[in-house]
Amino acid sequence: MTTTERWQWLAVALVGGGLIYLLAPALTPFAIAALFAYLWDPVVDRLERLGLSRNFSVSLVFFFIIVGVVALILLVIPFTERQIAKFLEQLPRWLAWIQAEAQPQLEKRFGITLDFADPNKLIEMLSGHWREAGGVATALLAKVSKSGLTVLGWVAQLVLIPVVTFYLLRDWDVLVARVNELLPRTIEPTISRLARESDEVLGAFLRGQLSVMLALGTLYAVGLWAIGIDVGPLIGMIAGLISFVPYLGAIVGVGMALIAAVVQYQDWTHVIMVLAVFGVGQTIEGYVLVPKLVGDKIGLHPVAVIFAILAGGELFGFLGVLLALPAAAVFMVVLRYLHEKYTASTLYQAEQPQPEVSGVVVVSHGSVVAAGDLEPLPTVAQAAPGIVLPGGNDKPGAH
Repeated sequence: MTTTERWQWLAVALVGGGLIYLLAPALTPFAIAALFAYLWDPVVDRLERLGLSRNFSVSLVFFFIIVGVVALILLVIPFTERQIAKFLEQLPRWLAWIQAEAQPQLEKRFGITLDFADPNKLIEMLSGHWREAGGVATALLAKVSKSGLTVLGWVAQLVLIPVVTFYLLRDWDVLVARVNELLPRTIEPTISRLARESDEVLGAFLRGQLSVMLALGTLYAVGLWAIGIDVGPLIGMIAGLISFVPYLGAIVGVGMALIAAVVQYQDWTHVIMVLAVFGVGQTIEGYVLVPKLVGDKIGLHPVAVIFAILAGGELFGFLGVLLALPAAAVFMVVLRYLHEKYTASTLYQAEQPQPEVSGVVVVSHGSVVAAGDLEPLPTVAQAAPGIVLPGGNDKPGAH
């Protein structure tokens, strides 16, 4: 690639980034639709390999997506709401236990003082803030509802997402082929390779990690519910949702579940049961879920994932959050490609000059002489009597 071409690609990148920044609100529904299409394209491709048409495969996938969304609205959301209400009911007991039991032990053993306010006052303060937040939300909603154009824009974006998803999913392979045709032939092999590797990384992370999060959340929720923790399903769902950061979900879940078990039962039996639930969950995650669903092709460190999401949200808002993981996956693939090129370059593999001295010669009495300092070997006639030189032509009786 020449210098002119590099500057041209840099200009294209800058213009593209500027357009994304300026058009972020309008591009958000298209980005969501593209993400959905990307996630479900392998399923449609598999149905096509079974003999179904592309249109029928997309329609079938859409049907199951709609059924899943309706089930989520009708079942999961009301259940979560009841769990949150039950948690708020038990919160005063949690705070009372922390003040009466945990705080004295921490002060006695570790010298740590937890300056908790009175539980009743804390609950009143939280309730007041909830009411205040609800009032602000109501006022905001009333103000927004007066603007017919704003409401119409929201509705249009919500309707636009499934429509664009359907067409992108139907024409995904065609669009990928068209983009590949537009690439300059000189860089097409490199771009195609980087695109394949990015697809492996991003696909493994999104599909695999979402599956792991769902499986762990279900496992923790069912396990804590089975041992009798009232808010166990809520704790399990929270632990599953944040399990994309290794050990964070388990640590938060164990902490909340132990407090709930101690406050609710005040015995060691349920504490051991809670530890057993999370121990089984971590074992299944490490030996079954991650190897089977995620594999070893991710290459995205959890810290890099968090930073990418925060940086994307800061730069481009909600659109940046959506584009953070794809951008991070591509960035990691490009870094590995540059590292490969660097280690194969002459700059990295420059040969070191070899010393002229290739060996040493040990002579009598343990003295060492460098090979370059040696004088020519004496001839047989000059050698001391009784010494046989290597490679000599001595014959019996020559001495």
